Amino acid sequence: MQEIEFKINGDYIELLALLKATGIAETGGHAKFIVEDEAIIRNGEIELRKRAKLIPGDIIEVGDEVKIVLS
Repeated sequence: MQEIEFKINGDYIELLALLKATGIAETGGHAKFIVEDEAIIRNGEIELRKRAKLIPGDIIEVGDEVKIVLS
């Protein structure tokens, strides 16, 4: 599993914006599809909210391929 450390500028980043900023999703539509497909795990639980506000310390897993640690 590839691990990415992502630094947030501000208090939070929305899930769709994170997927685009890390290059996991090429477009907003692609990011929405990933979330709707229940492929996102946030701190051990499935995340279905497209605009979930992610904060430093959150760990996001995208399928079995990518783990993103927010700081």
